[in-house]
Amino acid sequence: MNTVKDTVKNKVVLITGGAKRVGAAICRELHANGAQLMIHYKNSAVEARALQAELNLLRPNSAGIIQADLHNITVLPGLIHETVSLFGRLDVLINNASTYFPTEIGQINEENWYDLIGSNLKAPVFLVQAAANELRKHHGCIINITDMHVERPKRGYVIYSVAKAGLVTLTKSLAHELGPDVRVNAVAPGPVLWPDDNPQFDEVYRQRVINQTLLKRTGQPEDVAKAVKFLIYDAAFVTGHVLAVDGGRSLNL
Repeated sequence: MNTVKDTVKNKVVLITGGAKRVGAAICRELHANGAQLMIHYKNSAVEARALQAELNLLRPNSAGIIQADLHNITVLPGLIHETVSLFGRLDVLINNASTYFPTEIGQINEENWYDLIGSNLKAPVFLVQAAANELRKHHGCIINITDMHVERPKRGYVIYSVAKAGLVTLTKSLAHELGPDVRVNAVAPGPVLWPDDNPQFDEVYRQRVINQTLLKRTGQPEDVAKAVKFLIYDAAFVTGHVLAVDGGRSLNL
């Protein structure tokens, strides 16, 4: 039988990149199940404030927002401190923030490396390190948002693929390091939302991707959000696991 400690209700959740797209869907899903949220954003101030207002209208004082550039690791402990100051505790850390762009061999530079590795791998490492003691105290959990292309890297996205593969390994390593007090899992989305303003993802490309899924359709941000909720709410004996939410596409590449 679940206790209050094991449910989403009453949990305090810090989510990076939570202001829009999949991050916002995760926020809404967890909030609907009683969670209090600290929503991190970098540049999406308008979206963050709108989401905060939306959630606080539904349940007063249940959502806060915090701005930070996650590439600057010196600010990461402040995210934990501000969350605990606002809500009194931290139960769940969701590493969702990500940068995504192509890096083809012959055109890669050091700035690309620092950007993609920084947001997708370096920031989660140091944010977990800052949050570990608080999460241990409350037998909390960590959810990392990875990518189905870790198993079969997407051509032309070398550094992004390396970074997300590192995040999968980090997930499994942290499950060892932080158990038994903290569970650590990941969700690997497939075709759920197309990237903004990228001509590569035209209608021909999109239809090819859809045809590669076993379910012959794209998913929705809510599908990822429900997977995150499951790993927090209903998976007390699951750690070190990567849950694919890709319509079976990873089996058909």
